[in-house]
Amino acid sequence: MNRARRRPPAVVLVAAVVTVGFFALPLIALLQRATWSDLWSHLSSEAGRAALRLSLLTSLGAATLSIAFGTPLAWVLARTEVPGRAVIRSVVLLPMVLPPVVGGVALLSAFSLSSPIGGWLDRVLGVQLTFTAWGTVLAGTFVAMPFFVLAAEGAFRSMDERYEHAAASLGADRFTTFRRVTVPMVAPSLVAGAVLAWARALGEFGATITFAGNIEGRTRTLPLAIYLALESSATRPVAVSLSIVLLTTSLVVLVALRDRWWTTA
Repeated sequence: MNRARRRPPAVVLVAAVVTVGFFALPLIALLQRATWSDLWSHLSSEAGRAALRLSLLTSLGAATLSIAFGTPLAWVLARTEVPGRAVIRSVVLLPMVLPPVVGGVALLSAFSLSSPIGGWLDRVLGVQLTFTAWGTVLAGTFVAMPFFVLAAEGAFRSMDERYEHAAASLGADRFTTFRRVTVPMVAPSLVAGAVLAWARALGEFGATITFAGNIEGRTRTLPLAIYLALESSATRPVAVSLSIVLLTTSLVVLVALRDRWWTTA
C-alpha cells in the first residue's frame, strides 16, 4: 500500500524528468565544452591565479562580516519583539531577490566618494570603498549576509530555550549563556549559513562590477574574469575552465549542506 502511494503518476514523473533535465543539460554541456587537458594551465595562469586568490580572500572577508554582524541581528529577529521587526527582516532579506546590479547601484549611491558617507570615510579616515578590494568585500557581504541571517534566525527560533533558562538559574549571565549554551547548540546551522554566505559571495558578479569595478589584481574576481574571457573566442576555453571551478565549488557546498536544509527518508 505504501509503495502504491509513493509511485508517482506517469504525467508527474515525466514533468519531473523534464524539469531535472532543464537544470542538468546546461551543466553537462558546460562540462563537455571544457578542454580538460588545458584546465590546469588555465587555472594556474597569472590572471587565473590572481582572480582565484582575490575571490577567496574577498569571499572569506564577506563571510566573516556576515557572521560578525549577522549573528546578533538574527538573534534580535528571532528572540525579541522590536518594533517593525517584519520590515527589518524584509529589508535584510531583500538582496536575496534584488537584481545584483541594482544592489551595486544602491551601494554606489551610499558609499561612493560623492555620497555623504563615502565622502566622509575618504576625508576623515582615508578609506575609499569604490573600485577597491574592500568594495568587493562590501558587495559580497551585501548579497551574502541575508543567507546567513536566514539560517541563523531559524536556528535561534527553533532552539529549546529551556537550556538557556537552566544556565541562567545556575548563575550564568546573558553573555555567558549565549556564548556557552546558545551558540554551541545552534553551531551547525551557523556553520551552514556561513558556508552558504561564502559560496554566494564567491559567485557574486552584478553588485561587484557595478560598485567595485573590474580592475585586474584589485577587484577582478572569478566571475568577472569569466565575463571578460567570454568576450573573445580565443579566451573562451579559459572562461569554461574558470566556470568549472565555481560549478564544482557550488556543488560541493550543496552536497555538504544537504542534511542542514532538508531530510531524506
